Amino acid sequence: MNVLFIEDDQMNRRVVGDMLDVAGATMTGAESAEIGLKMIDENDYAIILVDLRMPGMDGLTAIRHIRARNDAKASLPIIVVTADTAIDLRERCLAEGADEVLFKPVAMDALFDAMGRILAKGSGDGMIG
Repeated sequence: MNVLFIEDDQMNRRVVGDMLDVAGATMTGAESAEIGLKMIDENDYAIILVDLRMPGMDGLTAIRHIRARNDAKASLPIIVVTADTAIDLRERCLAEGADEVLFKPVAMDALFDAMGRILAKGSGDGMIG
């Protein structure tokens, strides 16, 4: 399974990449939303992980761009990974088109559970954990 993590912090990308490696998934990192959107154009991913707070385009705007596509990639599963703790954040992310919201620091079991729930809604294959 190929996962894209759009996150400006290299250490966060490395930690999540190590977690996904344990599950046999391949993670590609993008250090900005703009780069991540280009990577979605050029590659196939099973799941997109996206941070909210990044220089330039933020994660919610990136989600809007993905959901506005006119192809199958518009329905790619998206998990928000954020340190933001605003009270209504989860609801805002889901309203913008995110499938799940995880809070940093991300625990491996929480990541795998979220990915499993998303994959179970879809094709049902490629379960994690």
